[in-house]
Amino acid sequence: MRSTRLGRIILSLAGTVLVWSQGASAQTFRVDDPVIRQMWAEGMEQSQVESLAQILTDYIGPRLAGSPNLDAAGDWALGKFREWGVPARKEEYGTWEGWQLGITHVDLIAPRVHTLEAHVLAWSPGTDGPMEGDVLIVPEFSSEAEATRWLPSVAGKIVLVSPPEPMCRAPHELETNTTPETVERLAQRRAALQQSYGERLTLFGGRGAPQQFADAGAAGIISSTWSGGWGVNKVFSASTRDIPSVDLSCEDYGLLFRMAENDQAPRVRMNIEAENLGEAPQFNVLAELRGSELPDEYVLLGAHLDSWHSATGATDNGTGSVMMMEAMRILKAAYPNPRRTILVGLWGPEEMGLIGSGAFREDHPEVMEGLQAAFNQDNGTWRIERIEAQGLLYAGEHIARWVSAVPDEIAQHITLEFPGGQNNTGSDHVSFLCTGAPAFRLQSAYDEYRQYTWHTNRDTYDKISFDDLRNNATLAAMLAYGASEDPERVPRDRAILPIDPRTGEPRAWVRCSTPRRSSGGE
Repeated sequence: MRSTRLGRIILSLAGTVLVWSQGASAQTFRVDDPVIRQMWAEGMEQSQVESLAQILTDYIGPRLAGSPNLDAAGDWALGKFREWGVPARKEEYGTWEGWQLGITHVDLIAPRVHTLEAHVLAWSPGTDGPMEGDVLIVPEFSSEAEATRWLPSVAGKIVLVSPPEPMCRAPHELETNTTPETVERLAQRRAALQQSYGERLTLFGGRGAPQQFADAGAAGIISSTWSGGWGVNKVFSASTRDIPSVDLSCEDYGLLFRMAENDQAPRVRMNIEAENLGEAPQFNVLAELRGSELPDEYVLLGAHLDSWHSATGATDNGTGSVMMMEAMRILKAAYPNPRRTILVGLWGPEEMGLIGSGAFREDHPEVMEGLQAAFNQDNGTWRIERIEAQGLLYAGEHIARWVSAVPDEIAQHITLEFPGGQNNTGSDHVSFLCTGAPAFRLQSAYDEYRQYTWHTNRDTYDKISFDDLRNNATLAAMLAYGASEDPERVPRDRAILPIDPRTGEPRAWVRCSTPRRSSGGE
């Protein structure tokens, strides 16, 4: 373990990016700081991240808002914190629509037999035993009146409500292995299919079409949201609670669409076990090491505990949750009496709109007032590679000091961007940044995550890079230590954000939104 010299600091000023490659000055800690050394030993040599991730993803599994699995995950995390001697609690803030999925089977039964790769859309009803129906595509219409006359024909049918993909190969493979002309022709064909089928559905309310079909007596809805990768779909919630709704893989959806389009009479059997459980209490899990000198000032480590349901939420956001749990374990072992209070928040339904973190902000104004720094992680498995000051004018000096104490083996991978342009506003740090509080996103590599594991049916344990997860948990503990020991508060002065090309004016500061306290409203 070596002392660190920061290799890359980006200063972003009104949209201009300057790169400074000198080492950061004014190190906060000595190279032989015993706390840093013990954190390294705990986090890198005695890590528990593999066992934590295995239980959370394999044993507990997907953690949809309102589901018993999310409740079980909260109880498990609470038990682990207490096992480590860290005071912790579940803090309820509202309710959400409870739903539990059981066994799912969707099969093509004519003109041939084929088991389809299907995932039930969240909060869809089940089938009450096996149910069969002919597959129907929405035809082209010459007028709205013709569409209205056609609508009753959906009765008893299973309706396809997505445009088909002309090819389900990952785009980068296509670009590598065929001609630019072929790539362009496929792109044009995809655009034409999307436009054509979109126009057909527009006659039935566009996104509201599934409900219209349900009202007209359709037996089921099939859609497909391909993620642009091999075998990967993004799976969200049903557009109607009246009839079963499933997502099919890109390949299987195309199969049904082509058969229906060519009058080959595809017929599907569905057997779906799903139960609506009514409104279920929702919560954040909070763990705390009380500050010994400044108990009313706070360092907050956060990640969301919920996930979508078609896989096990390994990288969105099992890795973030495990990272912050492990960071607290490291802190308890190496820094049990922090100067400032250190909190870990495992947030409730982020996927429904930053709800858990937003509720925490509203319920704990004292934490917002006393917040020294919040660090949130919510994007996949790879090691932290960027920390942006999120538009806070003078926060960079503090972040640089904290990172300067982190060993080279970790710090060499990190780019610091000051003051930053709030380049990603889709995660829980925004719930605090919107007040002007110092809240930072610990950013990992993004593109592969967005394509392959973000909200997909492939977000599973095998996708986790545990070397990186150990690295990240140790980094989070060290950053919390640095922020806790900092002799000064992080200033809240705001920089001028980069120009918004749509308006020609500086970007507006992120705004706080009111968290929904129930699935039926606020």
